[in-house]
Amino acid sequence: MSSDVSVAQLAIVGAGPAGLSAAVSAGLAGVRSVLIDAGARPGGQFWRHSPDAKTGDPKLTDLLQTFESLVAGEVVTYLSGKQVWLIQNPATGGFILQLNNSGTVAEPAPHRVIRAERLLLCPGGYDRQLPVPGWQLPGVMAAGGLQAMLKEHQVRPGTRILLGGTGPFLLPVATALAAAGASVVGICEANTVAGWWRGCREVLSAREILAGKVIEAGGYLAKLAKYRIPYYQGAVITRITGDTHATTATIGRPDGSTIRTVEIDTVGMGWGFTPSMELVLAVGARTRVDVDGSLVAVVNGRQASTVPGVWVAGEATGVGGADKACCEGQLAGLAVAVDLGIKVDAALAVRLQRKIRSWRGFGAALHRAYPVPSNWKDRLTPQTVICRCEEVTYSAVQDAQGELGADSPRLIKLVTRAGMGWCQGRLCGFAVAGLCGNSSVVDHADLAAMSARPLAFPVTLGEIADSSE
Repeated sequence: MSSDVSVAQLAIVGAGPAGLSAAVSAGLAGVRSVLIDAGARPGGQFWRHSPDAKTGDPKLTDLLQTFESLVAGEVVTYLSGKQVWLIQNPATGGFILQLNNSGTVAEPAPHRVIRAERLLLCPGGYDRQLPVPGWQLPGVMAAGGLQAMLKEHQVRPGTRILLGGTGPFLLPVATALAAAGASVVGICEANTVAGWWRGCREVLSAREILAGKVIEAGGYLAKLAKYRIPYYQGAVITRITGDTHATTATIGRPDGSTIRTVEIDTVGMGWGFTPSMELVLAVGARTRVDVDGSLVAVVNGRQASTVPGVWVAGEATGVGGADKACCEGQLAGLAVAVDLGIKVDAALAVRLQRKIRSWRGFGAALHRAYPVPSNWKDRLTPQTVICRCEEVTYSAVQDAQGELGADSPRLIKLVTRAGMGWCQGRLCGFAVAGLCGNSSVVDHADLAAMSARPLAFPVTLGEIADSSE
């Protein structure tokens, strides 16, 4: 069976803030593109919303209006419910993208292969997770997962909820859950507000951003007071217990002392965000370790990667939020147009570059204020599950290291199967990489080893056999 083939000047992977902005920017310049996304609707994880709900974000509303007009005019082809599981760069030039259904929509029209002259990767990111005793119990989720259930599916994930980790993302999740009727028994923030001094230089260089963020933070603090949500600074979730479901959680200090134990039915954890790097690594683009310890793509001032014909925008160049991603996507769209010989507004490109520098500076300050604690390993017990998919414990990882000489994430993965389950290391990859060294800083090679994979997503043998390429 031969695959359906579509041809485009530009293939954009990811319809979040970066990809959506890029499709609009490139489309307005006259570039014909195909936008591919695993979700059922454009907006990505940040602008996630239910089909009949208003987005509430004027920026998304404006983008969607222009985007829909470009789709109607056949300038942009939008493929929802599709994921790219393989990218090939043949010697004849251009790129070949192999697609399959993501399962978010009911059997969409087949588009199995995309041939594109240029490629823009906007894969977004997801909640970074760290293991803690009991986190494998039902009822323990990523903080972003709780938000997704609430925003997209209009489902309250629990009645007594504890949030833990680090970063300001915990605030909107907590207040949204409380507004939906849940009892948020606390937020465990591993760091303190004093951490902002670590990034004061970057904050001062982004003063125009800071004012808006201070107002936003003040709004969340007011809501915490309104819903009487306890906010524990310098505190972490040290243990989650329960027989068949999470029922209690212990809140403690990084030094091991206990603050209190609370009754819960749901726990949401998030240690910032980390980019999805599978496709970036698949095309051979150069990467580096960012301020927050995440693996990110190396790009130039026009979002071009080190691979000719490939641009990267959004969280994959450094986690920095929707505004940064929108600017990078818009700039990348203009850059692709220029590369195709289309004249664009050069002054607009300069303004976007200036905004991106400010947002990257603010993002660096945020990462320095909310780092992953270096002593997270101290809370692990031999029975702590490291890989939830394959149920690999900390003692199994230690045995692989001590008895079998598994001194790298790749070897640990092969020996223990940590990172070989359905999520392919997206949940445990950072932790496994961190367990390989004595330093609190995760090595670049270790991170890349846990993110690189021949196929970006699980596919059936039938899908591989059906491919004509």
